[in-house]
Amino acid sequence: MKLTHIDNHGRASMVNVSGKPRVRRKAEACGKVFMQGGTLRLIRENLVEKGDVLSVARIGGIQAAKKTYELIPLCHQIEIDHVEINFELDKDGIKINATATCTDRTGIEMEALTAVSVAALTIYDMCKAVDREMVIGEIFLLQKTKEAVGEEQG
Repeated sequence: MKLTHIDNHGRASMVNVSGKPRVRRKAEACGKVFMQGGTLRLIRENLVEKGDVLSVARIGGIQAAKKTYELIPLCHQIEIDHVEINFELDKDGIKINATATCTDRTGIEMEALTAVSVAALTIYDMCKAVDREMVIGEIFLLQKTKEAVGEEQG
């Protein structure tokens, strides 16, 4: 199996996407922050001293998706069309789901994964004073899709 970010001499290399067509791409990633019930209650009732945890985490995740190319070595700067982050509070934590879309020459899965990661870190940061037992769980890609787009109008 050939790794795409390694050149013929075994050195790290950015993939050349200049010859690839622009394709509509979508990726969905998820993760979870496990926490105590009391912490969930504070978040649900918007009583965390630092502010509205989920709103701040949503903004943090969206900002992170937009800056993924600055954070991940060899990641291309792509034109992001949309990033959506949703949260689900359940009995033992907060599930995070991020969906990112673009119309570009390379995928958007790193942006979706980065959005979930930073949203989770933001939740952790905002709640660490009240819950030192929080754990950020597995973060993974649920799906990615791509579809051809019509000719660009110029």
